[in-house]
Amino acid sequence: MRGTLRFGSRTILLYISAAVVVGLIASYAVIFAPVSPKVQSEKGILDLTQVHVSENPLKLKGEWAFYWQELLSPEDIRVRSASDGNHDRWINIPGSWLGYRLDGQQLKGTGFATFQVVIKLSEQDRNERLALRLPTIFHSYKLWVNGELLEEVGAVGQDKSSVTPRLVTKLVFFQPEKDRVELVMQVANFHHKRGGITKYIELGGSDELTVRTNLRIAAEMFITASLLVIGVYHLLLFALRRKDRAPLYFGLFTLLFGIRSLLVGELLLTQLWPTFPWELQFKIEYLILCSSGYIITMYSECIFPNYVSRWFRLSTRIATGALCLVVVVAPALIYTKLLPIIGVVVVLHMIYLMVGLVQAAVRRMEGALVFLLVSVVALVTVVNDFLYYNERSPIGNTSPLGLLVFTIAQMILLSSRFTRAASNEERIARELQDANDKLIEMNMNLERTVQERTQALSAAHDDLRASYDRLLHSEEGRKKLLAYITHDLRMPLSSMLGYVEAVQDRVKPERNEQYLKYIQDNTIRINRMIEELSFLSHLETGQVSYRMEPVHVIHFLRGFFEQYELVVRDAGLNFMLDIGDGEDQRPNSPVVEMDAQRLEQALFNLVSNAMKFTSRGGVVRIALAVDEANPTRYAIISVQDSGTGIPPDQLEQIFNRNYRYDRPDAETGVEGSGLGLAICREIVQAHGGAVRAESDGKTGSIFYVSLPCIVDRR
Repeated sequence: MRGTLRFGSRTILLYISAAVVVGLIASYAVIFAPVSPKVQSEKGILDLTQVHVSENPLKLKGEWAFYWQELLSPEDIRVRSASDGNHDRWINIPGSWLGYRLDGQQLKGTGFATFQVVIKLSEQDRNERLALRLPTIFHSYKLWVNGELLEEVGAVGQDKSSVTPRLVTKLVFFQPEKDRVELVMQVANFHHKRGGITKYIELGGSDELTVRTNLRIAAEMFITASLLVIGVYHLLLFALRRKDRAPLYFGLFTLLFGIRSLLVGELLLTQLWPTFPWELQFKIEYLILCSSGYIITMYSECIFPNYVSRWFRLSTRIATGALCLVVVVAPALIYTKLLPIIGVVVVLHMIYLMVGLVQAAVRRMEGALVFLLVSVVALVTVVNDFLYYNERSPIGNTSPLGLLVFTIAQMILLSSRFTRAASNEERIARELQDANDKLIEMNMNLERTVQERTQALSAAHDDLRASYDRLLHSEEGRKKLLAYITHDLRMPLSSMLGYVEAVQDRVKPERNEQYLKYIQDNTIRINRMIEELSFLSHLETGQVSYRMEPVHVIHFLRGFFEQYELVVRDAGLNFMLDIGDGEDQRPNSPVVEMDAQRLEQALFNLVSNAMKFTSRGGVVRIALAVDEANPTRYAIISVQDSGTGIPPDQLEQIFNRNYRYDRPDAETGVEGSGLGLAICREIVQAHGGAVRAESDGKTGSIFYVSLPCIVDRR
């Protein structure tokens, strides 16, 4: 026994050492990778004359001019510089003004200030379109670039009543037009313990930063969606079988951290819901952090019973309850100061659990070693996040990735438990059947009693078999759901592959830039397709906001046609636009109050639907007509295809959610998700319009979108 224990201990230590070494190497590679030139500003001047930021984006760091308790515009700064001479107060960015020494005193986290930096550009970058990626800045700000106000987040003021806090990441574009770029930023914070520019601002080419931002958003969406799906799935497992509480705690843990991943990093929640209250956002994030230690403790107790002591369970309940109560009752200015305490509590939970996991792994309990290794990964990422939010680590927002690794490993562990339970049920059923046969052979006189017992045992066996079958059906349903989710990604991915091959094969080098533009558009479209299910639900419940503005319909259709002409023609179809010969600005040109982006999405769904069910060589036609018969003018946009059409008796059903009509004689063989026409109808109805379809089932179909016109007052 002692030799076995010694061997197990050495194996555990070997695995832990390997995990730590790999983690250190990965961290070193991430921190010191030469992703951008190592330059920084000195006394408010950033010299980039030898750096091409349009090709290699740069994280701005170094000394900025600092005007404490002053909200100055660029003009105010120029006037002051002309009268007072050189400025002598500088602050390192990124960094909070909390603790900054000014006139012999350390500043508090609340207050307001103005920051300024002058950037000298290289000759190459002066003619390029540049962009600034702005992180979350506590807690509101205004940004001027070369004297022009380009961005305002929240409301900046000199006291708490005049400040409107808001957290959001932004991408701002500008054209330098000269060799110097002056950045002036007013920042106000009265709601958080730290104020100022605490994260890196990135400067680079507009295309490069756009691609990087989209990749960040796509990665966070993947992690968030994975955590949410895993969490909901295990909660459903617990709802179906409440005897085992491990899926309950694991589902809650995964679901909560899936929600938290919407509130950090690129702040996907505020991008989807711009008006979401910032105070509620902070409270949700902190409540999830406070409760995570208790939830994972209860989950570990379910997986490895009797190794979490009673005093630890009691103390974790008290600590978690007290911290959650403070977060719920107190304002953000108070409970954000508790972040180090919350971090210590969470880390202590994980360390205590890992000590118990080491003991369980030494005893060779099933799943303990895997649990321990993924816990080490999760602990490293969580500790890094706490250090990052306290400005002590250059790597930010790693906990979602670490938690995704942790949850996937736990999902495998729970699946093995369910599989083992099903196998045990089968084994028990076989043993009971064998025992029944032996009883019949041993005692023929008790045939009636044995027969009754046999029937009872058979019923129990059938119940066990039914439970096993239900588990198999549940797993099969999960696989089908994942297949359905990925099914609709095939078409845009195939289109992108074609453009990539065209660029690689140099088919038409002069159109490479256009091909790359289409690849970028398809990448963005793939990201949106993942959200279609939740987007349709938001549409149906009125949770989607629209940015309505007057738009000339002819101009809108012409731009839509130019954008998708190559896509339709590459599909082997003729794409035609019939809007007459008039100009966009003629007096009777129809003008519609619309959200152009949403309406473009609805119209593309119709065109895409026409492409799917029209054979090569066919025609897709977009036309515009104006209905003058009613008191209200209507602009009627029609999308006509030359396919085989839709049976008339199904025209009223095609706009229903999840309804799909598969035309057996269509050459394309493409199947839709059943959501495109439903989304189209919801968007058009939100514009006060209507959509309908006509077809005789033989010679194609026509979809009509009717939108009410307004009087153009320009």
